[in-house]
Amino acid sequence: MPYIRAFMFRLYIVAFVWLFACSARPKSEEISGNLFEAGKRLAQLADRSITEASGIVASRKHAGMLWVHNDSGDSARLFLVDTLGRTRMVVWLKGARNRDWEDIAAGPGPVAGKSYLYVADIGDNHARHHEKVIYRFEEPDFEEGEITLTQFDSIRLVYPDGPRDAETLLTDPDTRDLFILTKRERKLHLYRLAWPYGTGTIHTAVLEADDITFNLLGEPRGYHPLYYNQVTGGDISPDGSEILIKDYSTVYYWKRRPRQSLAEVLRTRPFLLPYRPEARGEAIAFSADGKGYYTLSEEADGIVPYLIFYARKKSVTQP
Repeated sequence: MPYIRAFMFRLYIVAFVWLFACSARPKSEEISGNLFEAGKRLAQLADRSITEASGIVASRKHAGMLWVHNDSGDSARLFLVDTLGRTRMVVWLKGARNRDWEDIAAGPGPVAGKSYLYVADIGDNHARHHEKVIYRFEEPDFEEGEITLTQFDSIRLVYPDGPRDAETLLTDPDTRDLFILTKRERKLHLYRLAWPYGTGTIHTAVLEADDITFNLLGEPRGYHPLYYNQVTGGDISPDGSEILIKDYSTVYYWKRRPRQSLAEVLRTRPFLLPYRPEARGEAIAFSADGKGYYTLSEEADGIVPYLIFYARKKSVTQP
């Protein structure tokens, strides 16, 4: 009998949570399925070196290809992969360090008309590291195999209110400002590094907001800061008009008005987009042509991750 009572109690809790979740679903979610198709698996990653894919971004220079990098524990390298899951190029950053690379972004930089990559060493699980680094370099020309870069910028920064964990880097294509969104907090912090950001000093990022949340069901009972707002990645579309943020279970989407600040956008209720469950999905990126978005997972429980694509529906009136 005690076993039956325990089972019934657990069943009751599951049912209660499910009913609460259904009642709390935002109205915007009801039409989110009208924006993008369900996810389609394109291919498994053929390169067994990519085991902890933490960041992904569509190349602006090499059509149909994506830049991917591993989490902490790997060397300072990036992988250029195609949509068949094949690694076409590996780029090493000589002298850089992968303490905890968590995200990558693409956008404009010092030279007009050039595409730059921004690799964010911003992970900090226990909030111990005051200084963070963002590596910036122009997208290299394609060269099958491996190349080593010795020239790149190291943009060093600190937060004005102490060290925090983060896994999301965003670059605004209009202003060239960089944004970092934190993780593991009841209310997330959004920091801005305003252009221009030189490489000969340590910058103090500006706190743009300290009240961002993506938990649409309210604060969970027994709140613990390590398991709340697990935001793992994001991207701003190449034209600056759309924003994606993801956590382990959900993809959030906003349509941005001209000159609307990022903090203002993220304070509004998002659309919830289709998301195919992944073992440990952390990476997300718009396609360079705006026709959809990609997600990619770390390897977990021996499952080789798939590159998944969510195509934009053609007959869609944008929100």
